[in-house]
Amino acid sequence: MAGLILSAFDVIGPVMVGPSSSHTAGAARIGLAARLLLDDTPVRVRFVLHGSFAATGKGHATDRALLAGMLGDAPDSESLPDSPARAQECGLEFVFTAIDLGDEVHPNSVKIDVASATRELSMTAASIGGGVIAISEIDGHQVGLRGSRTALVCWHADRIGFLAALTSLFARSSLNIATISTNRKTRGGAALTVAEFDDSVAPTVARDAADLPEVRRVALLLPPP
Repeated sequence: MAGLILSAFDVIGPVMVGPSSSHTAGAARIGLAARLLLDDTPVRVRFVLHGSFAATGKGHATDRALLAGMLGDAPDSESLPDSPARAQECGLEFVFTAIDLGDEVHPNSVKIDVASATRELSMTAASIGGGVIAISEIDGHQVGLRGSRTALVCWHADRIGFLAALTSLFARSSLNIATISTNRKTRGGAALTVAEFDDSVAPTVARDAADLPEVRRVALLLPPP
């Protein structure tokens, strides 16, 4: 995570249910990001905790915060402490385990494997301070998302002309692209494109992107309020 610059607002931290902006608010944001990217009702989830998330996370309510985010809660939700009971009530199977991802990985990191009745998602992210998160991997694709802007995440086949078609769609919708990146596993194989925007994105844009022939799935990742 070297090179990341935090503003004074990042250091002060968000409105939240405590005790920790890094271990609680950031964890809730990570869980919520995974829920948004799954874009479906989760039925089972595994949280694999690394570093201080694994060592001190339970005392800082990291486990409850991750689970609350997966249930759709914001970091300031008063129901965050009750997330395990609420997850059981709605039939969400969950498990927490620990792993050592190495010294180069941020100590407040978690790998999430979540599934709905129809799809699965894998995501790795870190809480880097003040409630700010950094998503580094989605379904095996390397990404660089902090969740501070609205982002459209597109699972698609690697085809010539795809990015031109996608960015033309954005232009027709008068969207200004802040960042855009594509990661592919093999030439012509599965790819993931992430586009971040300066403004909000209408749901119709995601539906139009999903209609492109190369696209398998699209999800919108929304910034915190």
